[in-house]
Amino acid sequence: MAFDGLMVGSLSVPAQLVARWDRFGGALTELMIELGKVWGDPVAGRRVQYHLEQMLLDADDLAAPRRLARTLGIRVDARNPTSTELPQGVDQIYAYLMMDGQIEAVVQFGVLGTVTRDHWIELIASQKDVGADTSNTLAAEALLTIAERRPDPDSHFGKLERLAAQARELVRSSAEPAEPPVAPRRARARHDKDRTSFWNGYFATEDPWNYGSSYEQEKYERQLEILPAGPIGRALELACAEGHFTRQLAPRVGHLTATDISAIAIERARARCSDQPNIEFGVLDFSADTLPGEMDLIFCSEVLYYLDDLAELRRVTQKFAEALAPGGSFISAHAFVLRDNVERTGFDWNTFGAQAISETLAATEGLVLEQSIQTELYRIDRFRRLSPDDVTTEAKTDHVPIRAPIGIGVARNIVWGGARALRRDVALSERRQRIPVLMYHSIADDGPAALARFRLTPAAFASQMAWLRANGFHAIMSDQLERSIANRQPFAGRPVLITFDDGFQNFADHAWPILRANDLTAEVFLVTDLVGESAKWDAVSGPPTRLMDAGTVRRLAAEGAFFGSHLATHRAIDGLSSSDLAAELLRSRMFVERWTGRPISAFAAPFSVTDRRLGRLAKESGYRIGFGGRHGPADLNYDPIDLPRIEIRGDRSLDDFVATVETVLG
Repeated sequence: MAFDGLMVGSLSVPAQLVARWDRFGGALTELMIELGKVWGDPVAGRRVQYHLEQMLLDADDLAAPRRLARTLGIRVDARNPTSTELPQGVDQIYAYLMMDGQIEAVVQFGVLGTVTRDHWIELIASQKDVGADTSNTLAAEALLTIAERRPDPDSHFGKLERLAAQARELVRSSAEPAEPPVAPRRARARHDKDRTSFWNGYFATEDPWNYGSSYEQEKYERQLEILPAGPIGRALELACAEGHFTRQLAPRVGHLTATDISAIAIERARARCSDQPNIEFGVLDFSADTLPGEMDLIFCSEVLYYLDDLAELRRVTQKFAEALAPGGSFISAHAFVLRDNVERTGFDWNTFGAQAISETLAATEGLVLEQSIQTELYRIDRFRRLSPDDVTTEAKTDHVPIRAPIGIGVARNIVWGGARALRRDVALSERRQRIPVLMYHSIADDGPAALARFRLTPAAFASQMAWLRANGFHAIMSDQLERSIANRQPFAGRPVLITFDDGFQNFADHAWPILRANDLTAEVFLVTDLVGESAKWDAVSGPPTRLMDAGTVRRLAAEGAFFGSHLATHRAIDGLSSSDLAAELLRSRMFVERWTGRPISAFAAPFSVTDRRLGRLAKESGYRIGFGGRHGPADLNYDPIDLPRIEIRGDRSLDDFVATVETVLG
């Protein structure tokens, strides 16, 4: 009631109240302090003070400087600014930038010490509303002074540097070990018509496809199951890679010629199978080189996707048929790919897949399909080269489930149930001005009823991520968003920025596996002073949710998750002093950088609460992009330090989610 009375009164007679501040201000300030004590929250009292002073100064022409409890209101000559000393207790400036007696711009910002002439020059140069000639001149001067500046210890920047030094020392002395920089993913070699270099690039790292995984081993077992009955004399394995399947095939045949285009792979295969005397190894490009003939069996698995086109596929399948002895078998194992049939489950690769390969083999003169083992993800086919007196019979087809767990390296490329749009197609055809920045908090089945809005079940979250994947969305990070805005570069395809506030442990337990399985990532904003503890700010609603610890943050960062600052204590920033706000911005950024080994440039305001001080203090503390309290999509024309997001609520349906995202697409 006291707060409402103050606000209504200040709105009804703000000019009179500010004019009599010397008479009433001290009492009002004491009242704010006492209200904070009554509420058990001094920050709340300060928040009321800031809001009240801002409303009063909005109505003041500042013909004379106005010193309130926490804010100094002044006019500044934009052509010839001079240093401004801060009265005791003041940590915010409200200023009219004047030119030729006219107000060119209004600025409000948090300050820690004296605002020097150089500081004013830099600030004036950043204002779009100030005259262009003056702005350009001052901008050049500001750049020079910034490059040469050794700030006065009592100035704003001097005190900011002192806070930064304190934060660095706190981080350095932390018991948490620093994380070395995350190594970038090694780029695969490009094809560029040089297939040997391409495959040697793959095999630069041993075991590039995790051959020993349960998924791959189950596939090997099924390939062995489809072998023809009876003895097999001469067998040829094409693209044997490092010999994992070769070891299992060799005991089933009389003599095995195992080949690969990569000499690196062949040497590893030879070493792996050194105890198998019936294997002969050789380097062979099955597309360009002559194949050995009169083979009773040819194996060719997981490699035909890499041919240039269907014309080359048709040519090599004819070579395969001609290399078989009459009655010999050709076995192919390949995955289903969305390019063949977008309406069924498949891998999102830019190539043809099992369906096109099987159809091409079936159309190859002299080959007939005898048996097929098919799963939802791949098919294994056995073809036979017809003898002159052969009678063809209907092929046997077995549909079998995949029982082995599917590792993340495989799962991230799968679109279950088919796709409505492919990423590479929309990347070529679609350009857009705005994108959805989605805001999540907790992913859990249970929790306090009062926080249901902020909590999605893992099943609901999985449905949303699967919808994004099936509709051609790809995840970007905030630094990519900031670059696009800075360059006014339209977004290609269907980017989405997925963000999580607070850093709950259930992100690691539930959300992260779902994101990875859908080839998506997210940016998590951490409350750094409370990492490894619990969300104390939610205690009034029920048992606080556990937060990730630094070790979990390091692990997820290495796996491809990204992190930013949710400040240090999760206090609403509009009630923090400017010094406390700057300190939280600095140390939270530095701690996240220590844990992840990456530079951090993004923050999200706790409770989505901002004020006019935040943007500039955040930039001065090393941030380039921030998310505040506005709701909606992020647009190329927006200020990157104050971007909106779209809250994804736990009490909404999948249809609501789809409608929200599709509205952004337009």
